[in-house]
Amino acid sequence: MRRSTAGLAALLLLATGGLAGCAADPAEDTVEAFLSGWTKGDLNNVGFVTAAGGKIASTEVLTQIRGLYGDLASQPITVTTAGETAENGDDATTPITVKWTLPGGAEWSYPSTVRSTKASSDGWSVVWEPAVVQPELAAGEKLRLRRVAAERAAIVDAGGKALVGAQKVVVVGVSPEKITDLAALQKDLITAFRKIDVELDLSGLKDRVDKADPGAFLDLVSLRRPDYDKIRDEVRPLPGTVFRDETRQLAPTRAFARALLGTVDPATEEDLAARPGLLITGDQAGHGGLQQKYDDTLRGAPGLSVVIAREGTNGATTDAKLFTSQPVAGKPVKITIDTRVQNAADTALAAFAGNKQPTSLVAVRVSDGAVLASANGPEPGGLNTAFTGQVPPGSTFKAISAYGLLARDAVTATTVVDCPKTINVDGREFKNSHDQALGGVEFHVDFAKSCNTAFAALAPKLGSDGLQQAAAALGLGGKWDLGVDAYTGQVSDGGTATELAAAVFGQGSTIVSPLAMAVATAAIAKGQFQPPKLVLDPAPATPGTPGPQLDQEAVTALRAMMREVVTEGTGTALRNTPGQPVYGKTGTAEFQTGSADTHSWFIGYQGDVAFAVMVQKGGAGSEAAVPVVQRFLTNLNS
Repeated sequence: MRRSTAGLAALLLLATGGLAGCAADPAEDTVEAFLSGWTKGDLNNVGFVTAAGGKIASTEVLTQIRGLYGDLASQPITVTTAGETAENGDDATTPITVKWTLPGGAEWSYPSTVRSTKASSDGWSVVWEPAVVQPELAAGEKLRLRRVAAERAAIVDAGGKALVGAQKVVVVGVSPEKITDLAALQKDLITAFRKIDVELDLSGLKDRVDKADPGAFLDLVSLRRPDYDKIRDEVRPLPGTVFRDETRQLAPTRAFARALLGTVDPATEEDLAARPGLLITGDQAGHGGLQQKYDDTLRGAPGLSVVIAREGTNGATTDAKLFTSQPVAGKPVKITIDTRVQNAADTALAAFAGNKQPTSLVAVRVSDGAVLASANGPEPGGLNTAFTGQVPPGSTFKAISAYGLLARDAVTATTVVDCPKTINVDGREFKNSHDQALGGVEFHVDFAKSCNTAFAALAPKLGSDGLQQAAAALGLGGKWDLGVDAYTGQVSDGGTATELAAAVFGQGSTIVSPLAMAVATAAIAKGQFQPPKLVLDPAPATPGTPGPQLDQEAVTALRAMMREVVTEGTGTALRNTPGQPVYGKTGTAEFQTGSADTHSWFIGYQGDVAFAVMVQKGGAGSEAAVPVVQRFLTNLNS
């Protein structure tokens, strides 16, 4: 077919017109290509010129963009147009929006502008300048992140009064370059710290000094300001000492429920590794106890500032703030610990500290199960043995067995039950402490004088079922959640005659914690098991439910027997204790076959306060645990 000359001319004109349009794409297309390549990390399809008009390679532009990111290099970013491109001859401007997602999820967006120019026949090029990334940025600068710490909340008592709060401390350390005589420094520091009852282990200090930079600050101990002031004039002049003032979250005293509450200290390397992104160097973190378990609640959420760090004329660096997400303060954790009761417990254990035997004391309010005190000594930190210890209860368990026997009508308080020196059960010999032999006496005397052989003889009348039922009725081995780790106990199955005989007086495979025994004692005093409570807010999901009413006749008789322990039995050292009458039961618990060492126990109650004391390797209950109880109740009633 033939085309006319006019038709061929029209086609040629159309074709050449299309080619001219491709060479002159609108500026907004170039900007769109730039924004797309910016976020994807590929700018090869975009031409660039500097603000001075010189060409610059797209790879160099990308390198500069990433350099400007600074601390935001790994954070998500989106860049979009925010309006129409305005052209003015060979120049154009396009409004854009830059949006960052910062650590923790905060979003930061701001407007910026992309300039473009039609500098040659190649079409439009983007004018590259740092202000495109952020209008305040100049060449050589970077975006920096600054942590804005949240206010850490306090652990408070039931009335909302802070048990743990901000207190001023002085961190005492040494600087290697200032030390003139390390041995003399160590000796002088130990002497000074002993005056405020702080035992400082400096055995590894020489190795730390040898490995440290000369100007390093090697911290030794953090002291509450009042304690530091007592020895300030002695430690301050020592060659090598350095000091730093800080604010820490602290309890009223160093010993105050320390194992339960935990501490707040600078985050360790282990903390940072375990919680990347949540903790950074310089943050405070909870260590141990409630401070660690509820760290996220108490610590709150930090804020972030995006800044440009600029060096001033005097060499000092200042931050030009671009954006700040405000921190969210932590939320208090409310617990039942009572300051007066806790102080009485801590003081009682401190007085016993010279014995150096690990000791635990738990106090529980009888009426509602609230834990009033949790004390551990002689060193109050570390494991909260008062809650989590797993040891045999010894003869304190006779209170549980006695309740079972009385509730089953196997005996009454006046039933005569023989108390020989020894008794043989299926070839195993059981004996009494100090070879005691009471002969034929009433059951309440067997209980008050803590006769093992009488209880071993009564074991078949209680039976394994009776043992389990009595323990469960008083809360041992139950399921209750205080909001922190606690051991509720495990009661022997009494599967054999010898195991049952041992179990009725707290030996065999039965293991408990001081808390579990305090709870059981409170159940006896109240006449009903009440699940213990510690953390009130945030409340535990499964706090447990109260048990049925105990057998009234049995529990009334048991209380009278527990009073007789104090008036006529193994706990007579408590007979003249200030305050209301004291009820209780001593215990001596063997814990290792072939060892003469025993744990010393006492459980009891006075008024609305039930308690349990356990002294590891303390001997008989009357020898170690009873004196602790006497000091505790005296402090409480003074």
